[in-house]
Amino acid sequence: MFSAVKLAVMVDGCFWHSCPEHGSRPKSNQAWWEAKIQRNVERDRDTDRALAEAGWAVIRVWEHEPVDSAATRIEALVTDRRGLPRSGNPSRKSGSPSL
Repeated sequence: MFSAVKLAVMVDGCFWHSCPEHGSRPKSNQAWWEAKIQRNVERDRDTDRALAEAGWAVIRVWEHEPVDSAATRIEALVTDRRGLPRSGNPSRKSGSPSL
């Protein structure tokens, strides 16, 4: 959470949140798992909607997304919401956002 700029960052697991690239379903008890994972996805959308209605932005990061890629997206949105000009090449240690 970046409360000063009303930004929520959610890290979603591929299994639990139905990743289109890596999501999978167990072979046993398929109906139960399908319903469970679908409820997770629906709750994610409800959370996104509620936060947006309260003036928050939401970034969702898949567990497989490279850290630098996620950090770049987060930094860009924090910068935009602060109303600051973006730096073309943020200087930071690899894997550590400079927010």
